[in-house]
Amino acid sequence: MAQKDTVERILDAAEALFAERGFAETSLRTITSTAGVNLAAVNYHFGSKKALIQAIFVRYLDPLADAVTEELNQAEADDKSLAISDLLMLLTRSVYKVHGHSARRITGFMRLLGLAYTQSQGHLRGYLGERYGSVFKRFVGLLRPACPELSDIDLFWNTHFALGAAVFTLSNQQALAAMLESDTGVNTDINQVVNRLIPFMTSGIKSHQDPASAQGAAQGYFNLPNESH
Repeated sequence: MAQKDTVERILDAAEALFAERGFAETSLRTITSTAGVNLAAVNYHFGSKKALIQAIFVRYLDPLADAVTEELNQAEADDKSLAISDLLMLLTRSVYKVHGHSARRITGFMRLLGLAYTQSQGHLRGYLGERYGSVFKRFVGLLRPACPELSDIDLFWNTHFALGAAVFTLSNQQALAAMLESDTGVNTDINQVVNRLIPFMTSGIKSHQDPASAQGAAQGYFNLPNESH
């Protein structure tokens, strides 16, 4: 078996198993058994489970980062300001460009992204920040002027709320589509879901509420104690 084929088989097996079971719940032996290789092959090509997890994200994100960079270069060459919806569409075009309109591919990666947040993969955040930090900073450099009314704290929470909506919706797209069909008889695909998701995320990122009124609303709704006392 050629080395490149071995690496791809390991990555394919690991990506599917991690997305289905989680990082902690998937052993290297399960991955090697599924891939049809021995444990020595994983150790030789990746060295550790953490490195294997990183390699899975790199395989998805390397071409995506290149595509986003091309889009950013074009946006800067056009010298026009971009709205939040434009920036989200820029990301969407980049994903479609390198990974197609495959619901399986997008769903699988979104599940992995969600797991990266919930299963304490601190090494992954540091690694990806180091590898793709320059692209991320360029993107944020365009996002920040698109919502000048937001504080840095508002922007942090709003973008993570929006990301959470995207991760939940796209990682469960097939189940949600089945629920929609059962309830309404309407069929949908991932393109239609994304087209609905972008304006929702746009509104969420732009949302702004006075902290005092927000706290008052929360206290009234949940009957929470006032933190100032």
